[in-house]
Amino acid sequence: MTKELQQIAAMWPTAKGLLSTPHTEREYLRVRAALDLLADEVGEDEGHPLASLMETVGNLVSTYEAEHDPEPQEDPIAVLKYLMQEHGLRQTDMRELGSQGVVSEILAGKRALNVRQVSALSARFSVSPAVFIDAPRRKRTTKMGVRKRRATNRRSTGLRPPA
Repeated sequence: MTKELQQIAAMWPTAKGLLSTPHTEREYLRVRAALDLLADEVGEDEGHPLASLMETVGNLVSTYEAEHDPEPQEDPIAVLKYLMQEHGLRQTDMRELGSQGVVSEILAGKRALNVRQVSALSARFSVSPAVFIDAPRRKRTTKMGVRKRRATNRRSTGLRPPA
């Protein structure tokens, strides 16, 4: 074993709670709390000595969240209808969306939810606002989506990326 691995092995009992993949809610909460502390310390400083540790812990948190609380891929209106049914709500109970006519148009798919409505529904049902945002719009705003559009634009204009 190398000297570096021996040093890590000696410190591992102390560090493994922070640097191991969380498998339970309790482990996740501990790692998430550590990430919050690291974020407070590091901030936006990519040159901070703890920046790579924050990135590593952030990846562990993201992995746990993706496995245990995946982002919904459902249509936002279908999610809203489901939540209304689960909570025994009718259209008339959805005053935070607007008038009865507005609620009818939203539930019929004739009108999209706006930011205020998404925020109100998120608070009412204690869910992420993401469940009320249309999936195709989420995909277009990802970094990968931006890269794909740029590559497509290069092909259509005849411009090539630098070699």
